[in-house]
Formats: sequence, structure tokens, C-alpha cells
Amino acid sequence: MRYVMKQKMFSWGDDFVIKDAEGNERFFVDGRALSIGHKLSFQDMAGHEQAFIRQRLLAWVPTYEVYREGQLYAIIKKKLLTFFRCKFTVDVPGPMDFDVQGNFTDHEYTFTCGGSTVATVSKKWFSWSDTYGVDIADGQDDVILLATTVAIDMICHDKRHEGAGD
Repeated sequence: MRYVMKQKMFSWGDDFVIKDAEGNERFFVDGRALSIGHKLSFQDMAGHEQAFIRQRLLAWVPTYEVYREGQLYAIIKKKLLTFFRCKFTVDVPGPMDFDVQGNFTDHEYTFTCGGSTVATVSKKWFSWSDTYGVDIADGQDDVILLATTVAIDMICHDKRHEGAGD
């Protein structure tokens, strides 16, 4: 499935709208403006929360947690000591964790699981705006991959964190 994820420019928090390839709004990410650390509610367009994304404070490396139905579902960690590109691990239940690797400019990412590409993220076609094209392979969990894309954007491109270990 192909999605376009765009951060809303004039909002109080870190808000995103996610559309499908036909331009239909599928998800909304509502970032809480006045919170310590990032907290984002990932919702369908009817307002039902599909996931909750929370920045883990006091972590040695930039870390986010994704909750589903109140239960911890995924932990996203930025790897340290990588040269010329960002790398992340996404720990999900079971043995099939995701590895995410960005390019030199941190505008292109590839998600792999068990050696196979399961999703690609590209900002290349959308110039300077915080807009990404996200291609997810059939049979994958779209919500967790999109939520991870939001967390990676928070880690790599958030103005509040510039110069703080990024």
C-alpha cells in the first residue's frame, strides 16, 4: 500500500495527516503540544486510536515506544556510532524485528525484516516540506510501520532536539 504522510505546518503539536495513494485521508496523528517529551495519538479518521507513540525520556539513545490498546507493542531505538546515515531497530513481539536504515541525508529509509524489504520511505519527491511517500509491502502492519516513520521523523528532524545527540 502506498501512503503520503504530511506534517501539518501550522498546528500546536506535531500533527500529521496520512493519505492513501488515491488521496483519501486514512489516518491522523495528533501530537500533544504541551507535554514533556513527544506524545502522539495515531488515529483513524473516525477518531479511534490505533496506536499511541511516546518518547522515552532519560534513555541513552533516542527511543520511542508504540502502544496498542494500552500495551507496549514496539520499541524504536536509534543506533549510535553509525557513520553517514541513521540506523534504527524496531523491536516488536516475536522474532521478526525490523531494521531501518536511512541514507546520507536522512530523507530515504528502508525497512527490512528477516533480510527482506517490507517498506520504503522517501522525502525525495516532496522537496522541503515534511512530507514523505511510504510504500508498504502487502501483508505488513501498516499502522506500526507508519507510526515508526513518525517516530523516526521526530528523532531526525525535530527542532527541539537539534544538537542534542542527533
